[in-house]
Amino acid sequence: MRGPHNLWPLLRVVATLERTGAMGLVLSSLDAPPSVRLLAHVLGYPLQWLGYKGDPSLPPAARALVAMGPAYIKFGQMLSTRPDVVGKDLVQQLRLLQDKLPPFSASDARAVIRRELGVEIEDVFSDFSEPIAAASIAQVHKARLKRSGDYVAIKVLRPNIERAFRKDVDSFYFGAALIEFVAPFSRRLRPRDVIRHFDGVVQGELDLRLESAAAAQFSSNTRKDEGFQLPTVFWHLSSRRVMTLAWVDGETLGDNAALDAAGHDRQVLAERLLRLFLKHAFRDGYFHADMHQGNLKVAPNGDIVAYDFGVMGHIDEYTRRVYAEILYGFIRRDYKRVAAVHFEAGYVSANKDMDEFARALRAVGEPIFGMDATQISMGNVLAYLFEVTERFEMVTRTELILLQRTMVVVEGVARSVYPQLNIWEAAKPVVEDYIKVSIGPRAILRDFGKTLQVISRFGPRVPKLVETALIRQNEIENQPRKVDWLLYFLVCLIGFLGGVLGTVFFVVF
Repeated sequence: MRGPHNLWPLLRVVATLERTGAMGLVLSSLDAPPSVRLLAHVLGYPLQWLGYKGDPSLPPAARALVAMGPAYIKFGQMLSTRPDVVGKDLVQQLRLLQDKLPPFSASDARAVIRRELGVEIEDVFSDFSEPIAAASIAQVHKARLKRSGDYVAIKVLRPNIERAFRKDVDSFYFGAALIEFVAPFSRRLRPRDVIRHFDGVVQGELDLRLESAAAAQFSSNTRKDEGFQLPTVFWHLSSRRVMTLAWVDGETLGDNAALDAAGHDRQVLAERLLRLFLKHAFRDGYFHADMHQGNLKVAPNGDIVAYDFGVMGHIDEYTRRVYAEILYGFIRRDYKRVAAVHFEAGYVSANKDMDEFARALRAVGEPIFGMDATQISMGNVLAYLFEVTERFEMVTRTELILLQRTMVVVEGVARSVYPQLNIWEAAKPVVEDYIKVSIGPRAILRDFGKTLQVISRFGPRVPKLVETALIRQNEIENQPRKVDWLLYFLVCLIGFLGGVLGTVFFVVF
């Protein structure tokens, strides 16, 4: 429930922020007015003894979130790639949050597996390790299948994690609504939409059946992608709270010394990682949205292997085209077109000056092309864009949160592997190919065919809908008259021809 009872956890949040010294940084990052900052300190100072002390070795923001628990850590990790929401200074601290937390006992994990799968550990596995990785939601064990001898990775949710997250997320919703009410300046950032997005991400991670399904869909989309592979899901050993995957041997993508020792070309790996992400995002509209080093390995044959599919991104075809055109416009330095795309998509209000917006975008893009490859940063580009769009009152695009976040993460990982990576040159062929396929004449014909197919599906219902609409119109006008049967015939004919042409275009294109 998201009622006033959430005031207590919010007071504890305020107290913890004050006690750890994070309050000033948070309010400064949100550009809070002096009156709001003063009020927060007045409320927080006498209550700080109610807050958690946290680990003094951590910077204030990370210290506060770690002290408050897994839900806050997860939320901080999400915000760590959102400079548009929390600002650059706070982002730097949030990036220090670690993925690893104290694990729960292997005996508890065995109990969960026994209860969820209805099997005895000794009957299925010949080996079952202590936790090898522990995060905010689940932990992983390595085991060996008794029947085949194959090694597997078993992911197990933390006990009672669903209840803990639900309680914290409810307080997040209440807090976001309170912030919008008390601080109208924050509404442009759409706090409640950000929490709603976070809630959706977490709910997907709390049901490992959904993660298994995501892995299967992702595998189906990418099975023909060279240099990329995914571990197999063992469905008969997976459930809501347990997920079993094939064990993957290889080097962690962030371990450059190990990659060099194994003889891998790090430039090739960095370029491949960036291109694979863009291909999945633009071609499929379905991409791995948590591509940090801990979720990526390099197999002995050089393939990049991804796992942990709890956070997957999805964008519709129209949004993919818009985003690709924006990115392509920057690559070609066509800022007028980039501005036009923002206006056409409704990202910027029509009452703004397009030419002025284009000049602002040029100020973002032009410095990039004079930089050395090592100086170009997608993170900086997005940060500059956020500043520009704030000036033009562009609201937060929630459907692009994961895409933008993941793009920054992927760039960071790729740069850690090969610092000299030129992201524009690496991205250009993927974006150009997508533009040719999705915006050229062939794409127009394909879209026309799909439109006709939709019309054909509704064809049998259209005459009745038209007849009903005409009758209602006659009743409104109090002028009863016969239905226009010529219109009725034409609608039937359009529906029939739409079905035929739609089928032909779908087959041909």
